[in-house]
Amino acid sequence: MLLNRLEFDAGRDHEIFSSVPAQAAVFLLRGDDRAEPYISKTASLRRRLQRLLSVPEERTKRLNLRDRVRSIEYTATGSDFESGFLLYQLLRITFPKTYAARLRLRFAPMVKLHLENEYPRASITTRLGRIHGKSLYYGPFPSRVSAEKFANDSFDFFKMRRCVEDLHPDPAFPGCIYSEMKMCLAPCFKGCTDEEYRIEVERVQAYLDTAGQSLDGELSQQREEASNNLDFENAAALHARVEKLKPVLAHLPEIVRRTDQLSGVIVQPCATENCVTLFRIDGACITGPAVFSIQSPEHTKSQSMESRVQQALDAIPRSDNRTALETMEHLAILKRWYYRGTRLGEVFLADDKGMLPMRRIVRGISRVYRGEKPEAQPTAPGGAILG
Repeated sequence: MLLNRLEFDAGRDHEIFSSVPAQAAVFLLRGDDRAEPYISKTASLRRRLQRLLSVPEERTKRLNLRDRVRSIEYTATGSDFESGFLLYQLLRITFPKTYAARLRLRFAPMVKLHLENEYPRASITTRLGRIHGKSLYYGPFPSRVSAEKFANDSFDFFKMRRCVEDLHPDPAFPGCIYSEMKMCLAPCFKGCTDEEYRIEVERVQAYLDTAGQSLDGELSQQREEASNNLDFENAAALHARVEKLKPVLAHLPEIVRRTDQLSGVIVQPCATENCVTLFRIDGACITGPAVFSIQSPEHTKSQSMESRVQQALDAIPRSDNRTALETMEHLAILKRWYYRGTRLGEVFLADDKGMLPMRRIVRGISRVYRGEKPEAQPTAPGGAILG
């Protein structure tokens, strides 16, 4: 998996140190066959190896592996995201039982729509169920608090149930506070037909699938119709609901999507000169990297930049057999990078038809290569950021 290998000889340590790059890398140090390898990432490979493999100082407790290491394996990386993803892959292969504890991944919070339930509901979770199950998941959110706030504020616009029990409808059941406030269709005591409840759940799913745009369009159309019919009181009430919805959608992160439809491209700086590194996201799973040259090779001079980018992305092998655990881990890596305060690189998400914004990707490649700031994200009428 790592691209470079050196045999370590303590008598030639200065020569070996000067031969490795003084740049970011993921590396592995091996001793004899019985010893556990040392795996880590670093911002400067040369400096880290000098610290680990030089002659130890007297009276120091600093880790020193000079007498144990027999070989050095490494791959230079161009960004912390690339280092983190490569480290995850390497640890997963080398320590299949303990890699999760070593990485300390925190799974991403998501909104789960329990469609396998006879009377569907929503909840906040960090765990994915069966990959091909009926339930749908929306995320990743930066925290459980933000996911709960979005869900609570959003579901105030609907009448889907909030209770967590499996329902056995009984007309004698007194209901709850939500049914008393007319904020639930109350399937618990047959306050609605099963068909009416199904339609309401479909409205909730459409809202989540479209990042709120389905509800924004629905309310705006109803407001327009009420105004045309001179029903100004109803139009004013609908306008108030539209205004209440706007801040909910304005604070929804662009990357929050239905996880099985979360697709896109991540552009990162590259360790190779005049190149950037591309990663693909398919169904919330990350694949790559692919090194993309800014300069066109001689045999592709006639190709447009967009077609070259598409060709590079198509060459990245897709993995369609991810487990739920792998998907959760990739979401955790994506969340950790995306919500970082000083994020390096850019991400471009596919639209609802799965089409990538190729022109924006090309411009983004230029910005990442030049070290410029990311573009401001376009926003929808409701305030939500568009992919």
